[in-house]
Amino acid sequence: MTESIPPKDEKQPRDAAFWAQRVERLEVSDVPDGASNVNVHGRREVGALQGFGQLWQKTYRVRLAGVEVTPGETVRVWKERFPELQPQNSRFYPSMAGVAPGEVLFISATVGGMPVHTGVRVIYADDESFTVMTPEGHPESGWNTFSAHADEDGTTVAQIQSLARANDPIYEIGFRVVGATEQERLWMHVLKSLSANFGVNEPVSLEKTCVDPKVQWSQIRNVWHNAGARSMVYTMMAPLRWRRARSRR
Repeated sequence: MTESIPPKDEKQPRDAAFWAQRVERLEVSDVPDGASNVNVHGRREVGALQGFGQLWQKTYRVRLAGVEVTPGETVRVWKERFPELQPQNSRFYPSMAGVAPGEVLFISATVGGMPVHTGVRVIYADDESFTVMTPEGHPESGWNTFSAHADEDGTTVAQIQSLARANDPIYEIGFRVVGATEQERLWMHVLKSLSANFGVNEPVSLEKTCVDPKVQWSQIRNVWHNAGARSMVYTMMAPLRWRRARSRR
């Protein structure tokens, strides 16, 4: 009788601990006060391939000139104060675990006076960077990477790089009219706020490239999950939910 040889243990990559485990759908158990999981729980993660609109890569940078701060220290502060760095019309709600692999950051924003409840999932986080991925219904399909590095002069540079496209036709129209500009202002605001935290007042640079100018008509059905439309309905139904909860009590 021939004895089977047990397979050797597969070695895990060195950065395995920094990656979130793959999930079929987002599972949300605890929702921070002020946040909503109406467009998060049960949604699939979607990347640039699953979106509808033109594919853009945008890179925002600010040099933390004149201060001695390492990339690691910069990202540590960024993670800890991420919600505080956002503009007033875009609120982020991290879980108790904070910005860590697998955690969900809830978002409650206002776009053109309309509420948009959504979120992103942290798919990677180490000492000098973290990356978030969007769920179905989010205005964009893709990734945002927040990082810091030292340039040739040894000055720390904080950077945001996105690779994403509008999730559906409604968002694509919105981005082409005014949404793209508003989005760029948001991330510039975040970098300005981060640099101000270190006492720095330097301009934020932006480089953007249209990687794919075509839209993907095969993804037109993404409009079914549109978080903006669903958030509006959710908000309008708030009195009914309140009455039901009161009657149960």
